[in-house]
Amino acid sequence: MTEMYEVDLQQAKSVSITTLVDNYSDVLLPSKEYVERAPLIKDGTRTKPLLAEHGLSFMIEVTDTIEHHIIIMDFGLSNIAMPHNMSVLEVDVEKVEAFVISHGHHDHIGAIRDVLKALPKPVEVIVHPHAFLENRMHKFPDGKEVPIPSLRRELIEPSGCPIVQVLSPMVFANGYVATLTDIPRVTNFEKGLPNTYYKQDGTFYKDEIKDDQGVVIHIRDKGLVVITGCGHSGIINTILYAQKITGVEKIYAVIGGFHLNGPYFEAIIPQTVEYMKRFSPKAIVPCHCTGWEAVSEFKRAFPNMAILNSVGTKIIL
Repeated sequence: MTEMYEVDLQQAKSVSITTLVDNYSDVLLPSKEYVERAPLIKDGTRTKPLLAEHGLSFMIEVTDTIEHHIIIMDFGLSNIAMPHNMSVLEVDVEKVEAFVISHGHHDHIGAIRDVLKALPKPVEVIVHPHAFLENRMHKFPDGKEVPIPSLRRELIEPSGCPIVQVLSPMVFANGYVATLTDIPRVTNFEKGLPNTYYKQDGTFYKDEIKDDQGVVIHIRDKGLVVITGCGHSGIINTILYAQKITGVEKIYAVIGGFHLNGPYFEAIIPQTVEYMKRFSPKAIVPCHCTGWEAVSEFKRAFPNMAILNSVGTKIIL
């Protein structure tokens, strides 16, 4: 890693992303080419239902000729869906070598205590230090304050898992994965959440959600796979940063939350979709906080690239 935070990623042969938690579940969605849906029947028996909730969690598998790495990003909203879905999908936690927290909001950390305590051995938890900000909230013009339940160290420490705090991109999984940390906000339309604050010593400060981060992987001869949590930095900003720190222009796939739901963000859907055309990824998988209006627009603009996600879906790239 250089002073400019450029990263030299090992190039993987393939990547698969399995959705452990998302807002949507549909057991009748068909599999196709590089999209494998969770089976409705296995070994002649109907499988247990997968649970959806307003949260997100991905299992990311990176494979090369003789290497296979598994990491998990985020933990959903509750302490129910992720452990249940991991059991149904038969996730082997012994093979997970790192956890990444995309940011410290409650819909990404819900099962963290239970999942980490159930590990057979401690595993690194990679997180931006701002994820531990206290007294985070939505603060409205009428003075109303709505707390945002957030990450606390005591949710991690009892498990014995080491907390790895990152302020800039970090390469891990033997060089095959890098965090997208401290993402510059460079577009003129991605402004982030307008009413987020935190309170310290009686003073309110604007919460820019600086802990927002994703991960990037480089597939040989294909390009970058960019994976986000909520994309509070802006999905376009995130992609641009992935290109900048890796020096790779080709974007092969974009997966995760794009945070384009609600009236404030729906206004920038056209600009986001139009900018995404510059990258022309093979796969666009909007999840979680992207919102129905945005998902619909992506499907219209990229009919062969945009994929409706569902809990249990595996994207194989």
